[in-house]
Amino acid sequence: QVQLVEAGGGLVQAGDSLRLSCAASGRTFSTYAMGWFRQAPGKKHEFVAAISWSNDHTSYADSAKGRFTISRDNAKNTMYLQMNTLKPEDTPVYYCAERKTYTITKMDAGYEYWGQGTQVTVSE
Repeated sequence: QVQLVEAGGGLVQAGDSLRLSCAASGRTFSTYAMGWFRQAPGKKHEFVAAISWSNDHTSYADSAKGRFTISRDNAKNTMYLQMNTLKPEDTPVYYCAERKTYTITKMDAGYEYWGQGTQVTVSE
């Protein structure tokens, strides 16, 4: 059974930085694509970023480009999301997700495993 555990969320001010992490267990982490999504109350999952199994292909939402960086350390079975210059609209719960295949996608339906989420709150 795959388990994903996010960490690193918190309360920060606009302009600050945070680094989220996602620790995976249960199967060979390094061979599957992963992604970050966020979800505000009452809304659907919003794609943030995704990374291929080999670290050589990434994709970002327009809202994340230039401010967020996704990375992974396969030796540690951990994925990261470095978030800089945070804005109040970056506030919702962030989830990491894992696919059953190597290629990335922006569609939340393409991910089979999900973590419990970590709350990010950015104040004015």
